[in-house]
Amino acid sequence: MADYFFSTKALNVGYDGKPLIKDINLGIKKGEIVTLIGPNGSGKSTILKSVTKQLKLIAGVVEIDGEDLNGITAKELAKKLAVMLTERMKTELMTCRDIVATGRYPYTGRLGLLTPEDEAIVDEAMESVMVTEIQNKDFNAISDGQRQRVLLARALCQKPQIIILDEPTSFLDIHHKLGLLSLLRTMAKENDITVIMSLHEIDLAQKISDRVICVKGDYIYKSGTPAEVFNDEMVRNLYGIDKGSYDSLFGSIELPRPAGTPEVLVLSNCGKGIPVYRQLQKENRAFAAAVVYENDMDYAAAKHLAAEIVTEKPFCEISDETYEKTCRLMESCSEIIDAGVAVGPGNRRMEDLLERAKASGKLVKHG
Repeated sequence: MADYFFSTKALNVGYDGKPLIKDINLGIKKGEIVTLIGPNGSGKSTILKSVTKQLKLIAGVVEIDGEDLNGITAKELAKKLAVMLTERMKTELMTCRDIVATGRYPYTGRLGLLTPEDEAIVDEAMESVMVTEIQNKDFNAISDGQRQRVLLARALCQKPQIIILDEPTSFLDIHHKLGLLSLLRTMAKENDITVIMSLHEIDLAQKISDRVICVKGDYIYKSGTPAEVFNDEMVRNLYGIDKGSYDSLFGSIELPRPAGTPEVLVLSNCGKGIPVYRQLQKENRAFAAAVVYENDMDYAAAKHLAAEIVTEKPFCEISDETYEKTCRLMESCSEIIDAGVAVGPGNRRMEDLLERAKASGKLVKHG
């Protein structure tokens, strides 16, 4: 693992000398974003605490830039590695700026006095995570979301080579989640800072990570790039999902499809059926979708939500079999919804299907 900036070898982590997760072998390069995902209680936080000296290692080795973690002093480690864990800080009479400024202490003398250069770094860190306006507020009097951003600013003040974060998006609204993750991406790719974190939001993990580590049971369940890790079967197995599904294309969790025989047929393409699918799902009405090409956005949603789906191969004309199957659904369903159909040379028969639907008296135009 000499090519890796951060690595673990045969690492066992746990509590009171008893391993919770065994044989963890990781190699992470400078500037990579690596995310740990997995169910609650799977050991993600335990791993992060162990590789930051918050917990004693049970077995194995952690190396930073080829140096054994156990041989690095606390002050030197603080210059290499910044940590943002989930535990609440206990502070008394400290402003947000005071908290952020503690990130510079590894660089100060015995008296802990900040130089003008240190103060400028504090300013820069607070501005980067948008907490300058609350710098004079009592740290204990701010919201959980604001507290997360203040702690991130403190981590940035350390000017670390590695930053380790445990669920950094917890308590943040969408605006600040996106802002925080965008900042981490900038840090990693422009400043060559290695980012190791745990996330509950697997859609965000899929979008930001260079590599993903799946934690479940006694060992690392799976690791790889997002393309290698995120698929419906893997997510189901990792989280024990027996209801609903995971859509790797959209990076979203889908609730279970309504059960039963379809009572509604939705005619659509080009993504126009998706809002109708979701509305019918909310109403718990089983529906069928037609005619959906397998490269259409509607197909990506219908395969998770529709009780029945009539498909056609990409760029092919609608076959007699597909046409007849749709006609049978028109007869059996009590309602037909035209969610919006774009007709071209390959799907001319959709015009015929729409005419038949209209003649049946069941057709409803959506929107």
